Amino acid sequence: MLSVVKRNPFVFPLVCVAVAAMIFISEGSYWRSVATLDELGAMAVARSTIRRLERNVIDAETGQRGYMLTGRKEYLQPYADALQSIETEFASLTRQYEDDPPARALLLQLQAATKTRLSELALTVRLYDEGRSAAAMEIVLSDIGREKMQAIRMLSDELLRLESASVAQGRQDVYHTLLLSRIGIAALSALSLLALVLFLRSSAALEEQQREQQRGVRAERDRLESEVALRTAQLTELMHHLQTAREDERSRLARDLHDELGALLTSAKLDAARIRSRLTGTAPEAQERLAHLVDTLNNGIALKRRIIEDLRPSTLSNLGLGATLEILAREFATSSGIEVQCAVEPVPLEPAAELVIYRMVQEAITNINKHARASKVWISLSAQGGQALAVVRDNGVGFAANAPARSAHGLLGMRFRVEAEGGTLSIDSTLGQGTEVRVTLPLAKAKSDAQLA
Repeated sequence: MLSVVKRNPFVFPLVCVAVAAMIFISEGSYWRSVATLDELGAMAVARSTIRRLERNVIDAETGQRGYMLTGRKEYLQPYADALQSIETEFASLTRQYEDDPPARALLLQLQAATKTRLSELALTVRLYDEGRSAAAMEIVLSDIGREKMQAIRMLSDELLRLESASVAQGRQDVYHTLLLSRIGIAALSALSLLALVLFLRSSAALEEQQREQQRGVRAERDRLESEVALRTAQLTELMHHLQTAREDERSRLARDLHDELGALLTSAKLDAARIRSRLTGTAPEAQERLAHLVDTLNNGIALKRRIIEDLRPSTLSNLGLGATLEILAREFATSSGIEVQCAVEPVPLEPAAELVIYRMVQEAITNINKHARASKVWISLSAQGGQALAVVRDNGVGFAANAPARSAHGLLGMRFRVEAEGGTLSIDSTLGQGTEVRVTLPLAKAKSDAQLA
């Protein structure tokens, strides 16, 4: 709802106006109908009062004549009750017609005619009580009473006609009010339906626009993902090329050092040996210098061999990956003083994959020596599920996996290098529990098929 109001700022005011109009029409019609019905109720009461007034006048006349004919006092009780009721009914009608001048004028005439007739009845009763029954009967037998009763009936009928007209007008007002209410509600309902249709059309257009934008966003996201995948593949390929170029350069340097520098050092060592043999027994000082020179040449040859092994381990080509890893583990244990357990199995791998595993183990133990503060290292190589699995694990201090690494270029480069060979590299480390580096690479297909055969 809030989103709809934000998108359409005029919706909420229009809804408020429509609701207010609906409430106004409904409440106005209700209160007008209630007022009209109250008036109709009052009119019905007035009609009943007029009928009772006319009947009470007749009851008074009947009681007066019964008393005069029989002389019995009990006939005066209906007469007295009728007089009292007539006063009450005139008071009620006076209040009813207080704001209706035509009806009030007729009521005054009716009240005067009724008063005259009641005075005549009272006069006859008084004459009869005084013993002047002849005079009382003369008044009774005259047409004065009949004329007064006729006037009372006419005025009562006129008041009743006014009441009937008022009732009809009230009913017409009720019908008119209900009709206006129906028209107003129908119009507001139609406007509400129209507003709903317009709103639904606007919402549909907005939703279509949003879907179009989402399609555009998805297309752009797919394009970016494709571009990222392409760039990642290019970076992986570039990394593989750089690593291959570096290894080729190392091989060339190792070969040059072995061939050129090795030949020079060997030649110098042979020359020193010839000179030393010719100076045997003479020039002790020269003999000592030649011995020192031979030692220096031997150290140079040993340094050359170590540099060549670091650049490109000759054992990898001559003895295989397993023996090379054992030699690497043994040399690391000797140089660092850390206990190393090495468990390697023959695994058929391509030369490039063998070099990747060797470099991974070399990088891992270098990091262990620098940062892990470990006392024990485990190195293993095995074949599992058509994959070569190499694991290097230590019991050092470890690190938090989500903590930013201070220097992870070596492992990052190794990850790209492993992925370039179609493998995976994972690192699992916990503070205080050591680190485990796992590399999986596909086996060499021809060799593995031959072994399976």
